[in-house]
Amino acid sequence: MIKRLYDWTMGLANTPHALWALAVVAFLESSIFPIPPDVLMIPMIIARPSRAFVIAGVALAASVLGGMFGYYIGWGMFETVGRPVLEFYGKDAYFDDFATRYNEWGAWAVLIAGVTPFPYKVITILSGATGLNFGVFMVASVIARGLRFFIVATLLWKFGAPIRDFIERRLGLMFTLFCLLLVGGFYVVKFL
Repeated sequence: MIKRLYDWTMGLANTPHALWALAVVAFLESSIFPIPPDVLMIPMIIARPSRAFVIAGVALAASVLGGMFGYYIGWGMFETVGRPVLEFYGKDAYFDDFATRYNEWGAWAVLIAGVTPFPYKVITILSGATGLNFGVFMVASVIARGLRFFIVATLLWKFGAPIRDFIERRLGLMFTLFCLLLVGGFYVVKFL
């Protein structure tokens, strides 16, 4: 099923309605959809590098709106919709332990999930379910998703198709390592 969704998503990148398709995919990915918008963004930017930042802006806006929907799922529909989505991604068993500590570190969770390969939709739903301050959630979402999409757009705009392999295979790892170092640095400063 995931392979068919991926192929379908890649096919959308070559249509005249690619920006709308990107907006839909970015919106849904932030709340329920398993395919990240990068699979549309990358071929779209390679095909039209002059529109790299417009494409990243569409992905950012739609992703943040989708994050708001994910927050709503967690806040207003957790038992009927949110829990099944978390079960689909295998994250439901962690919810109770996670929820007790979440609000203390929620902004960091949103930032890290927004730029790393960790499913952002899990964090949007958990943010709503645990009642993370909505303003904190929004600011962290805009920063994280903006970093993710605009770094990808900048790399593709500057280096074109040759950087595609790095983005698809290693950029998530680089973001993850950066976040681990950042959190580790804060931990060292706070507790040592």
